[in-house]
Amino acid sequence: MSAPPHPRYSKEEFARRGNEIYERVVQPRLTQEDGGKFVAIDIERGTFEVDADEIAASHRLLARNPDAQIWFRLVGSPQTRRFGPRSRNAA
Repeated sequence: MSAPPHPRYSKEEFARRGNEIYERVVQPRLTQEDGGKFVAIDIERGTFEVDADEIAASHRLLARNPDAQIWFRLVGSPQTRRFGPRSRNAA
Protein backbone atom coordinates (compact mmCIF):
# COMPACT_ATOMS: atom_id res chain seq x y z
CA MET A 1 0.00 0.00 0.00
CA SER A 2 1.33 3.46 -0.84
CA ALA A 3 1.79 6.36 1.55
CA PRO A 4 -1.38 8.21 2.59
CA PRO A 5 -2.25 11.26 0.49
CA HIS A 6 -1.08 14.64 1.69
CA PRO A 7 -3.88 16.67 3.32
CA ARG A 8 -5.35 19.28 0.98
CA TYR A 9 -7.31 21.18 3.64
CA SER A 10 -6.66 22.98 6.89
CA LYS A 11 -7.37 21.01 10.07
CA GLU A 12 -10.47 23.12 10.66
CA GLU A 13 -11.85 22.55 7.14
CA PHE A 14 -11.02 18.85 7.33
CA ALA A 15 -12.99 18.54 10.58
CA ARG A 16 -15.87 20.68 9.33
CA ARG A 17 -16.29 18.57 6.18
CA GLY A 18 -15.89 15.26 8.01
CA ASN A 19 -18.41 16.11 10.71
CA GLU A 20 -20.91 17.54 8.23
CA ILE A 21 -20.80 14.37 6.09
CA TYR A 22 -21.05 12.20 9.21
CA GLU A 23 -24.19 13.98 10.39
CA ARG A 24 -25.85 14.36 6.98
CA VAL A 25 -24.90 11.12 5.18
CA VAL A 26 -23.49 8.53 7.58
CA GLN A 27 -25.49 8.88 10.79
CA PRO A 28 -28.91 8.26 9.17
CA ARG A 29 -27.59 4.94 7.78
CA LEU A 30 -26.11 3.60 11.01
CA THR A 31 -27.76 0.83 13.01
CA GLN A 32 -27.60 -0.11 16.68
CA GLU A 33 -25.02 -2.76 15.78
CA ASP A 34 -22.67 0.01 14.58
CA GLY A 35 -22.32 1.50 18.08
CA GLY A 36 -18.65 1.78 19.06
CA LYS A 37 -17.40 1.12 15.51
CA PHE A 38 -15.20 3.44 13.49
CA VAL A 39 -16.34 5.34 10.41
CA ALA A 40 -13.76 6.29 7.80
CA ILE A 41 -15.15 9.12 5.64
CA ASP A 42 -13.70 10.47 2.40
CA ILE A 43 -14.37 14.19 2.92
CA GLU A 44 -14.27 14.94 -0.81
CA ARG A 45 -16.66 12.29 -2.10
CA GLY A 46 -18.81 11.55 0.93
CA THR A 47 -18.11 7.82 0.69
CA PHE A 48 -17.46 5.91 3.88
CA GLU A 49 -16.73 2.56 5.48
CA VAL A 50 -17.76 1.30 8.94
CA ASP A 51 -15.77 -1.30 10.88
CA ALA A 52 -14.79 -2.24 14.42
CA ASP A 53 -11.19 -1.90 13.17
CA GLU A 54 -10.33 1.61 11.96
CA ILE A 55 -7.44 0.31 9.83
CA ALA A 56 -9.72 -2.16 8.05
CA ALA A 57 -12.24 0.62 7.37
CA SER A 58 -9.52 2.92 5.99
CA HIS A 59 -8.03 0.16 3.81
CA ARG A 60 -11.43 -0.55 2.24
CA LEU A 61 -12.00 3.15 1.62
CA LEU A 62 -8.53 3.57 0.10
CA ALA A 63 -9.12 0.51 -2.10
CA ARG A 64 -12.15 2.32 -3.54
CA ASN A 65 -10.29 5.63 -3.85
CA PRO A 66 -6.52 5.65 -3.28
CA ASP A 67 -6.55 9.47 -3.05
CA ALA A 68 -9.21 9.63 -0.30
CA GLN A 69 -8.95 12.36 2.32
CA ILE A 70 -10.06 10.36 5.37
CA TRP A 71 -11.76 11.71 8.49
CA PHE A 72 -12.51 9.23 11.29
CA ARG A 73 -15.40 9.23 13.71
CA LEU A 74 -16.31 6.77 16.44
CA VAL A 75 -20.01 5.94 16.28
CA GLY A 76 -21.72 7.43 19.32
CA SER A 77 -18.89 9.87 20.08
CA PRO A 78 -18.04 13.38 18.82
CA GLN A 79 -14.40 12.34 18.36
CA THR A 80 -12.36 9.27 17.53
CA ARG A 81 -9.69 9.51 20.19
CA ARG A 82 -9.32 11.25 23.55
CA PHE A 83 -5.95 12.70 24.54
CA GLY A 84 -4.97 13.96 27.97
CA PRO A 85 -6.40 13.26 31.40
CA ARG A 86 -10.09 12.85 31.97
CA SER A 87 -11.70 15.27 34.34
CA ARG A 88 -12.98 13.73 37.55
CA ASN A 89 -16.07 15.14 39.17
CA ALA A 90 -15.64 15.47 42.90
CA ALA A 91 -18.54 14.01 44.84
